[in-house]
Amino acid sequence: MLMWNLKKPEPVKLIIGILACNENALNAAVALINAKFGACDLESPVWPFHHTEYYADETGKEIVKKFVAVEKLIMPDELADLKLKTNKMEEKLAAKLGGQFSRPVNLDPGYIEPSKLVLASAKNFSHRIYLGKKIWAEVTLVFSRGIWKGFEYTFPDHKENRYHGFFSQVREKLVLQLRERI
Repeated sequence: MLMWNLKKPEPVKLIIGILACNENALNAAVALINAKFGACDLESPVWPFHHTEYYADETGKEIVKKFVAVEKLIMPDELADLKLKTNKMEEKLAAKLGGQFSRPVNLDPGYIEPSKLVLASAKNFSHRIYLGKKIWAEVTLVFSRGIWKGFEYTFPDHKENRYHGFFSQVREKLVLQLRERI
């Protein structure tokens, strides 16, 4: 193939990290994700989230976290639009759930492809690439030689092995889905 012949990217697996003030808010977020993006085919366990106080004022001090993966594959260039949609979904959930927290749910979309986990952000930083529409992205983890590996900038909780088993399940499901497309 000649260098000027550009290759179309493969579809990827949408994954959404959910931080919530409690499991009730977490369940409401999962229901809304299913309604807006289609069925979630994989859900992680629920973990306590104590890695930073950054979200305490908006989401509380007893934050729980989980990930979901959406069954329908997406194209990588959809990520900025998906981040904008999840921001609107956070607003909707805040209005619906009410309560003492201004942001009872935080939704962080990204995608897994066979070699990496990419996350979207509304905040720029030295390692992030601008996607457009006021949204940036970063390669958070790479999958190499059967394991997930982080970087200096990778969020501390993503460096821990506890999420890696779930990310591997998502990766395996993606590989199967890509094979079925052939």
